[in-house]
Amino acid sequence: MSGLERLNRMLSADARAELLRCCGSSRWADGMVRARPFRDAEHLFSEAAWLWEQTGPEDWHEAFKHHPRIGDVSQLRAKFASTATWSSQEQGGVVGADEAVLQGLADGNAEYERRFGFIFLVCATGKSAAEMLGLLRARLDNPLDEELRIAAGEQAKITRIRLEKLLAP
Repeated sequence: MSGLERLNRMLSADARAELLRCCGSSRWADGMVRARPFRDAEHLFSEAAWLWEQTGPEDWHEAFKHHPRIGDVSQLRAKFASTATWSSQEQGGVVGADEAVLQGLADGNAEYERRFGFIFLVCATGKSAAEMLGLLRARLDNPLDEELRIAAGEQAKITRIRLEKLLAP
């Protein structure tokens, strides 16, 4: 059975739990459960994108809380066990980073959270720790409303990647 067939056949509560692993917004996940059955992967991806566009700041903040800080391995293991494998794959660029970059990420994350009130969110797949640190530093000067929209856009990219993983056999 394909991943799509499996998702379509799941009980609603089970499908919701799986979808929340992809995006931590309850409103988005509930909409995705109601949108089933999906005809094909493109239908799933287009519905996911459309539903995310219907969300707003409250939903975005809820989704952001389902992510560990970039480079925070201990948080990956403890708080985010249901997505730890995906998150560690996505943050693979942090593995082997030198101490200065890791400390820069830790300091930058703290400054970012103080400034914006939520964690720094970036689609980390394929990015090195140094690249992520550069992005974090560049985004610190953004106005809050702009940064919130950028983070929501990054969440959409992460959701797409995680939906692809969900559909994988």
